[in-house]
Formats: sequence, structure tokens, C-alpha cells
Amino acid sequence: MRQRLARTLAISTAVLGLTVTAAAPATAHGHGVRANAPITVSLNVQGPDGVLFKGHVRTRGHDVTTATGGTHTCDGTNGGQNPNAGATPTATLDDAARKRHFTWDGTWYPSFDDFSVDTIKGVSGGATAYWNISVNGAPTPVGGCQFRLKAGDKVAFTWSAF
Repeated sequence: MRQRLARTLAISTAVLGLTVTAAAPATAHGHGVRANAPITVSLNVQGPDGVLFKGHVRTRGHDVTTATGGTHTCDGTNGGQNPNAGATPTATLDDAARKRHFTWDGTWYPSFDDFSVDTIKGVSGGATAYWNISVNGAPTPVGGCQFRLKAGDKVAFTWSAF
């Protein structure tokens, strides 16, 4: 009788554990991080004459509005790049600009489902340069609204001559 009770209790506990696990909310990347949860990354904006911004930014994917490009989603799901929303380099730039009171502008390209960053703090690329986006020292293989960031990433927007 005692063995049967212990076995029933063990089976009930296992079933309860499976039920709780199955009912848990979905997470991004399976690492226990909620999809589109705010993260902190470092951001460095390097213009032709030096640093325009450097600091840590708490960010997440969100709609971004620019004077030239209008309002569009910028959360890593752009262009079908990721199934779940999350922080992106362009959303990080936008959050830093709003929190630290500087401006930036970008053109929206529907065919890429992304912005092209044209101007940061009054510095534009124009016909001779562009704003390059890199994460952890490597250029992003996709646009700034398509690339998903992880906590602690090092994001850089660098004015680069053609």
C-alpha cells in the first residue's frame, strides 16, 4: 500500500510538472528571456569628427517614426528575419535619441522593410558617406530593423566614406 501511494504521488508530481512546463509562456531563443523584453546594450555613434553618442541604452523592438520615413515597425520581424519581436540596432538608436534628446532621420524602403539611417545629430552621409551599422564589431548582414540584439551587445553606427 505504501509503495503504491509513493508511486502514485511520484507520477502525479511528474504529470503536474509537465503540465506547468507546457503552460509556461513562450520565450525567445529558449533562454528564459521573454520575447521583446527590454534589454540593455551599449551604443556608440561615431561621426566624421568624433563620438556623437556613447552609452548604455535600455531598449526593445518598437514602432519607429522619422520625419522622412514615417512610422514603421522596427522589432526584428521586419522582412521575415525573425519569428519573434525583439530589440534591434535602429530601435536602440531611436531609444537613445528620445532619452538623450538628439535627433536622427532615416528613409523607409518598403522593398527592404527597413530604414536607411541618413542623419544622426545633424551629421548626414549625403553623396560621400553612409551610416554603417555593426554589432560586436561585425557589420550586420541585414538591416537595422531586421537584426535582433541580445543583452550586452555592442552596437555601433559609424559614419563611413564611400
